[in-house]
Amino acid sequence: MSAIEIGTAAAAPEVAPAKRAGRAQLRLAGLVLPVVLAVIWEALVRTGLANGRLMPPPSVVGATLWELARSGELATHAAATLWRVLAGFGIGAVAGTVLGALTGALPVARSLLDPTLQALRAIPSIAWVPLFILWFGIFEASKVALIAVGVFFPIYLGVAAAILSIDRKIVEVGRVFRLSRLAMVRRVLLPAILPDWFTALRGGLGLGFMFVVAAEIMGASEGLGYLLVDGQQLGRPATIIAAIISFAVLGKLADGVLVALARPFLRWQDTARDKL
Repeated sequence: MSAIEIGTAAAAPEVAPAKRAGRAQLRLAGLVLPVVLAVIWEALVRTGLANGRLMPPPSVVGATLWELARSGELATHAAATLWRVLAGFGIGAVAGTVLGALTGALPVARSLLDPTLQALRAIPSIAWVPLFILWFGIFEASKVALIAVGVFFPIYLGVAAAILSIDRKIVEVGRVFRLSRLAMVRRVLLPAILPDWFTALRGGLGLGFMFVVAAEIMGASEGLGYLLVDGQQLGRPATIIAAIISFAVLGKLADGVLVALARPFLRWQDTARDKL
């Protein structure tokens, strides 16, 4: 007996091609609002109704992005930022998953570890910067450590909460079928927490992109955060907005990859979304 058979009454239905096409159109509809706002702002600046000096119109921002891409600067900065996020995300995700599983599954570990971790979670991220610079220097290690701290806590909380909220009836069904402890974990407990775990991973990845800004602003020679600071120091608002847009696109692509990787593991779910 598998966890799918225990946790669900029936397998999730296949999505019809027409429904898939409808969902694709809905995703494209998400571009309508930013495009409309960009067109409106462009029109306001061109007609002289708004000043585009501090908030450049899309045409100027697009030209800046094109110039950064053509010169190779955008790829260099984006690659540096992405490497830092992935390194910090990997460390924080592993640590958060392991400690979350321990505190969620073992009352002794929860009593010993959770109060300290909850207290550390309340510390502002920027407060870690001086300490990490003293410990690791001003180079990559301190930046990756700061990102890992930001990623760790949402994943830790998500995993621990998912384990603590497992439906008791599912565990009892596993015991009725005399599953061993290992089989109980593999067939019942692990599938039960997978949806919440992937949600926690997405939250941690989003915070990783937020923390990389602080990491790169505190001292970096490349990265999208450095591009933000460079635009501010040189008085180039178009460069700042171009860096912000690059952050948004890079973060969305990374989140999309994570969702795509999670989809095969969650195919067994029969959720309301599949009926819409």
